[in-house]
Amino acid sequence: MAQDQNLKDQIKKLVELQVIDEEIFRFKRQLREKPADLEVLKAGFEAGKSNLLSLEEKLKGILVKQKELELDLKVKEEGISKADGTLTLLKTNKEYQARLLEIENLKADKSIVEEKILLGFDEVEAAKKAVDAEKSVVAQKEKEFAIEKKKVDDELAIIADQVKVKESQRSRLTPEVRPDCLSRYERILHNKEGLAIVKVADHTCGGCFMHLTAQVLNELKKYNQIITCDMCARILYLADDL
Repeated sequence: MAQDQNLKDQIKKLVELQVIDEEIFRFKRQLREKPADLEVLKAGFEAGKSNLLSLEEKLKGILVKQKELELDLKVKEEGISKADGTLTLLKTNKEYQARLLEIENLKADKSIVEEKILLGFDEVEAAKKAVDAEKSVVAQKEKEFAIEKKKVDDELAIIADQVKVKESQRSRLTPEVRPDCLSRYERILHNKEGLAIVKVADHTCGGCFMHLTAQVLNELKKYNQIITCDMCARILYLADDL
């Protein structure tokens, strides 16, 4: 009878321990998951920065192209001016007509370049608007990220303190549990993600909900040994007996 009472007392201690451990596992899961959620937000922010960089590079490319066109226009204007200046020096009509044709070709080329420059102005304007718009988006995302990070950091600090409190409670309780019972409980606890001992309700396991036989229920009432579920391997107990 003393042994039965002793095991029943150990089961009660394990149930108390389970309540604490569930909290510890829940808090530690939050410590893992909250930074992961923050990383998702950060990834969106970094993607915005990357997109902004691409838009800025595109704008730089358009500006470089505009500069090249402006230089090309200057060269063509200088060519036309130079060709115009030589018309009076030509001695034959054939040379004169050839130079006029050359000037017309230069002017035609100049018109094409001027048209490209005008179109380039529109491109520059559109690119600048895209950059400014993305800067606003990135700035907003950066602000949201900073706010969320502060919030998460504060929550993590609180959760870390809660873990310490629960672990302190645990350290005061574990000496009351027999080493063999504690060792078995903790092995199941870590294998089953924080749930090692479950109550039996309506002839079913509280962990995996498998139906338990009458023999298992009878063995539980004897308290001769720790009884585990054949399906999920968690320790079973009868709440009404405790």
